[in-house]
Amino acid sequence: MASQDRVVHPVIGPGHTFASVTDKISSIVLTTKTPIGWFVGFGIAFSLFMVFLATVSYLLVKGVGIWGVNVPVGWGFDIINFVWWIGIGHAGTLISAILLLLRQQWRTSINRFAEAMTLFAVACAGMYPILHMGRPWVGAYWLMPYPNTMGLWPNFKSPLVWDVFAVSTYATVSLLFWYVGLIPDLATLRDRAANRTVKIVYGFFAVGWRGSARHWANYEMAYLILAALSTPLVLSVHTVVSFDFAVGVIPGWHATIFPPYFVAGAIYAGFAMVLTLAIPLRKAYGLEDFITLRHIENMAKVMLATSLIVAYGYLMEAFMAWYSGNSYERFMMWNRMAGPYGWSYWALIFCNVIVINTLWIKALRTNVVYLFFISLVVSVGMWLERFVIIVTSLHRDFLPSSWGNYRGTIFDWSMFIGTIGLFLTLFFLFIRFLPTISIFEMRTLVPAAQPAEDKQ
Repeated sequence: MASQDRVVHPVIGPGHTFASVTDKISSIVLTTKTPIGWFVGFGIAFSLFMVFLATVSYLLVKGVGIWGVNVPVGWGFDIINFVWWIGIGHAGTLISAILLLLRQQWRTSINRFAEAMTLFAVACAGMYPILHMGRPWVGAYWLMPYPNTMGLWPNFKSPLVWDVFAVSTYATVSLLFWYVGLIPDLATLRDRAANRTVKIVYGFFAVGWRGSARHWANYEMAYLILAALSTPLVLSVHTVVSFDFAVGVIPGWHATIFPPYFVAGAIYAGFAMVLTLAIPLRKAYGLEDFITLRHIENMAKVMLATSLIVAYGYLMEAFMAWYSGNSYERFMMWNRMAGPYGWSYWALIFCNVIVINTLWIKALRTNVVYLFFISLVVSVGMWLERFVIIVTSLHRDFLPSSWGNYRGTIFDWSMFIGTIGLFLTLFFLFIRFLPTISIFEMRTLVPAAQPAEDKQ
């Protein structure tokens, strides 16, 4: 006889009905008294966003020379942060699309704000390639192919152009997927709103939803089609981003392991950010019955699994640098470990490999405070990973006479911190004006909605 049955946490707290689920989630949006904590958080986020706007304004006046980029390190914070933000955006689509197709019920409570997180992260990422041009009003529009009298077309041999198509496609499909999922909930807010203006606004975006059988049939078909379209994008987008490096000849970049390694890292960083947002959100709005320990633990397990793939990628990088017999690859890996930026390499190993393995312990895996700390550590570690890949491979190239070190200037840091402010500003507005959890999907989880055999 087993000493004790394994505890399985529910995907929704006990005692909820259709009405209680709708009341709880919609009240966060329709309340006339916005919590003071929301104003404090929004104020901090908006202040950081203003730092971003000030930095961009100065950048457009002075040019990219205000960044710390130099001769050996032509790519700096701009590409580091671009890849970091794109990676964060991956968890939303994974949770929404792939877990939907796999019929995983635990995705229901976290898919809505994870999808929003994806859109906001892609918006932050999209800033960098455009601003990287220095004068985007002169050349940004040449990245898109369209008929023009000058006969100029994008250079499709450049992986940076591939990024434009991959990221814009990803953003478009993710936006459609997010909006289609919102339609039934927008109709619910329209019907429950007391203010006429609010009712009109939600009604406009609900596009005439009445909940008829025909509406539900069309909705489910569209939702599944978008989920099927989004699924390959989870793999393709960061694969294309990895080609920015893999198609180059720089030691440390020219590696066929980069596509799967980057995809695993993106999911890893994305789930860390979902935990970073979900844990304070459930506490601040009393959503422990909807975002339960089942969701928290499952996300921790996904992080643990993807961390093992990422660790395998680190190991293979080091092994192939040695096994290849290529003196440049060997020097590159040794320089990463023991060179001027050796601290960053060992810091990322600590953050992304060592600390995360504490989640094998169930008591830590279900401790929300510890998981919040871990998620922040992983976010830092994944940023350091991009820093190591880009900077340590460029600052020691094939020509020793051009070697030089790199560090971000105050404008690099203010722009990066400013994009965090942009991300959080959009997220706070999302919390205030749209349901952070899918109302109609949560209603399918209450006991009254379950088949008779599932209740036994």
